[in-house]
Amino acid sequence: MSPTRRLPIGVMISGRGSNLQALIDACAEPAYPARIALVVSNVAAARGLERARAAGIATRILPHRDFATRAAFDAAVTAAFEDAGVEIICMAGFMRLVTPEFVARWHDRLLNIHPSLLPAFRGLDTHARALAAGVKVHGCTVHLVRSELDTGPILGQAAVPVLPADTPERLAARVLAAEHRLYPHCLRLFIEGRIRVAGEVVEIDSDVETVPTDRCLINPPLPKP
Repeated sequence: MSPTRRLPIGVMISGRGSNLQALIDACAEPAYPARIALVVSNVAAARGLERARAAGIATRILPHRDFATRAAFDAAVTAAFEDAGVEIICMAGFMRLVTPEFVARWHDRLLNIHPSLLPAFRGLDTHARALAAGVKVHGCTVHLVRSELDTGPILGQAAVPVLPADTPERLAARVLAAEHRLYPHCLRLFIEGRIRVAGEVVEIDSDVETVPTDRCLINPPLPKP
């Protein structure tokens, strides 16, 4: 990709759009390799639409109940993104399953962020389930979408400790803050070709800055020296 080109992306939302806002903020940076060409929502009252409009981004409302089948809805979404020249789609709190045909049409160009360290806790209510399972580390995952729910090559993950006083709401807030950093970061590296898919596994270029090999998140924490 030319260093001066900003890849047109589309974003799919159903709700408040906090991850959309993280992408909007990232795309506002002159050196960021993407621009948001269109935001599509299946919910007319989604707060994320207001975020898009405030940033001067085109929006489309496609209520899923207006379509006789899931395939017809997905075809309308594809048409909207194609009309806008979109090359990559980012799901950001889009609360509908898409058809295998939609996944195939956007193969390796359809990203999602999920609030768990996949493959653990696929589906809904991830934070409550993590607490119920007694895990000590939780987090979020950016991945390429496949037909099976919350599967696909993992582009990146962010981990946070689970604290003794955590409720699902407190844990969710900490994970969400990590999501806002992870999604724009992974999208940048993906567009730049610095993380790429080899089969169903993602390879990271050697020039991507890495943490020291002895750094890790331990919970409960080790005693201070």
